[in-house]
Amino acid sequence: MSTLFGTFIILWTVVLVLLLTIGGFFMFRKFLKSMPKQDGMSELDWQDYYIDKTKKMWTEETRELLNDLVKPVPELFRDVARRSIAAKIGKLALEEGAGEISQDLVVKGYIMATPARDHKFLVAHLKEKQIDFSPYEQHLKIKAE
Repeated sequence: MSTLFGTFIILWTVVLVLLLTIGGFFMFRKFLKSMPKQDGMSELDWQDYYIDKTKKMWTEETRELLNDLVKPVPELFRDVARRSIAAKIGKLALEEGAGEISQDLVVKGYIMATPARDHKFLVAHLKEKQIDFSPYEQHLKIKAE
């Protein structure tokens, strides 16, 4: 066997193991989210519950705003991000007893549902869209300038 072919096989094995590890990590995270908690429902069940309960509360403007806010998310993850953010917004709407999803609820839910590591990009995106997020700065894990 030539040295070049042996090197190729070793590199291909490393790439394959790396890709399987990354895929397994994301599959395991999804598995953990689907596991029932003490109340008998998983995180994904609660997401579906809040989305179904508040489906009629969304207006066309708030749907467009949510779609606009998740545009920076890579397309592969955009649907998952949209569902988790919509579920958080729905939970907030039900807790506040809102009759309709407002822009304020969308912004607040967007901030609260976004992981802290992405708050820097979140703030930049909100500023770019000229959306006032100052009432919700206490939910940000960074200092908004």
